[in-house]
Amino acid sequence: MSVRILAIDDSPTIRGIVGRALKGAGFEVFTAVDGVDGLGALTDADPHLIITDVNMPRMDGFGVIEGVRASVEYASVPILVLTTESGADLKARARKAGATGWIVKPFEDAQLIAIIDKVLGR
Repeated sequence: MSVRILAIDDSPTIRGIVGRALKGAGFEVFTAVDGVDGLGALTDADPHLIITDVNMPRMDGFGVIEGVRASVEYASVPILVLTTESGADLKARARKAGATGWIVKPFEDAQLIAIIDKVLGR
């Protein structure tokens, strides 16, 4: 069974970089352009893990985390925040909302895959 990951980011470049890295590591990748799109994609993607940016139009990453945690089906899915932000207050807010981990852009593909493997217990 392939592991499905939903990557939510408003930057087409970042979606491309993340998508290539994940596909190269054998993951099945679904993408969304913002939080609203991301929550709408949950049923189709049925993800084992979600990666979300923080700063996005329509709904930010905190809204995504809260929306996923409020859902019955996906409340326990790990959520990694991928962002250029590294402030302790934002990390604390993300943890409080239910984020599993935090990755700062730019990132190395191997670092991203290692964190995902650790979170998924692979």
